[in-house]
Amino acid sequence: MLVEDAWVVVPLYNEAAVVGDVVTGLRRSFAHVVCVDDASRDGSGEVAERTGARVVRHPVNLGQGAALQTGVDWALADPGCRFVVTFDADGQHQVADALAMVERLRAGEADVVIGSRFLDERTRVGALKKAVLRAGIIYSNATTGVRMTDAHNGLRAMTRAVAASLDITQNRMAHASEIVEQIGRGGWRWVEHPVEILYTDYSVKKGQSVLNSVNIVTELIFK
Repeated sequence: MLVEDAWVVVPLYNEAAVVGDVVTGLRRSFAHVVCVDDASRDGSGEVAERTGARVVRHPVNLGQGAALQTGVDWALADPGCRFVVTFDADGQHQVADALAMVERLRAGEADVVIGSRFLDERTRVGALKKAVLRAGIIYSNATTGVRMTDAHNGLRAMTRAVAASLDITQNRMAHASEIVEQIGRGGWRWVEHPVEILYTDYSVKKGQSVLNSVNIVTELIFK
């Protein structure tokens, strides 16, 4: 049965090789998927559209934070939207995890469910990446007042009210800590949920295994 009352927001930039599979997988479980094409140069938006996503396009590259905000605003324009899920376009997130997180919201456990790759043993994280991520987590916990085990995981599920309260101004990777800070400031009830992150040859080749983690810490310090 398709989930009809949730929108999945997928920020999209130059992921034509994998986004079709990502959207196809999501559309087996979620009726509504919106990809925000952040000025891709490889036809990513067209691939996403062919595989069943709604596509909103930025005429110039604004960064992942801006793409998320655009997607959230699009989802909230649907009065039937009760939940919003953020989901990466690179094939690292699992649809089953997203479904489980929405069900926790539906059960009233929390207002926000944040994915964490560190709550079970499914995700294999290299030593260097783990060290960089841990540094980012320590910094985020200290500056936001919200103590999470994986503050920079892009897989999140939230109620409509939480989504409507977001005002993402950090357009690049530091937006994740900004979201955490706004969750804490808003007094929303949150829980973490164990998720699996697949580090594929594709994502490692694109430099997402460690470089993004370094970028996150850098942007947090100099934001």
